[in-house]
Amino acid sequence: MTPTAIIFDFDGVIADSEVRANLSLSESLTAIGMPATYEECLRDYYGHNWQETQRRIEARFGRPLPADFRERHRTHARAKYMQGFDPVAGVAAFLDALGPMPRAIASSSRAEYIDWALGLFELGHHFEGQVYSADGWARGKPHPDIYLAAAKGLGVEPALCLAVEDSPTGAQAALAAGMTVVGFCGASHITDRAAHGAMLRAVGVHHVAERFDALAALSGLQRAA
Repeated sequence: MTPTAIIFDFDGVIADSEVRANLSLSESLTAIGMPATYEECLRDYYGHNWQETQRRIEARFGRPLPADFRERHRTHARAKYMQGFDPVAGVAAFLDALGPMPRAIASSSRAEYIDWALGLFELGHHFEGQVYSADGWARGKPHPDIYLAAAKGLGVEPALCLAVEDSPTGAQAALAAGMTVVGFCGASHITDRAAHGAMLRAVGVHHVAERFDALAALSGLQRAA
């Protein structure tokens, strides 16, 4: 299948952010008496929008988060990102080589954060008007809603879209939308690429790519190499 459009998850695909995101969440939770490790946050909350993450945290601890928790955590996370925050290796060249192929972002993260990070990376021109955020939605990933919204925004049938996802939760969302899905293993939170690739294959992804040059060689995207 040669795709008509390509839709990217953001964290762990474009932004190499998952280590800092989950480390900062573990620190923010621990600071309010809800102790959590980086590994637990990555295991339990990775790939979900804030609404689902909050539901999971509160179910685990049996009490609500403080009303101002998200804002305080956001400030802490931004400071953590500013210590060193980069795009995933190879993404800029990959996007440059896509030419006119329609593309979008379908993410669980806040749109304001995505726009800020794209500006920091100087990649915003690749996605003008095509950033879709499931933040605030009752149904985030693994439901297909955000991917269906991105395909609709691009004016492309979901079956003609290639989705790039690093998390099993996100991969399930894209699969449920009827897209061809590449499980991506190129970001720094993935320390065992073989094991992570096997986990993504177990949820049904069609391909696994460990780097952007490998992604370029899949499904008719050789011209992007």
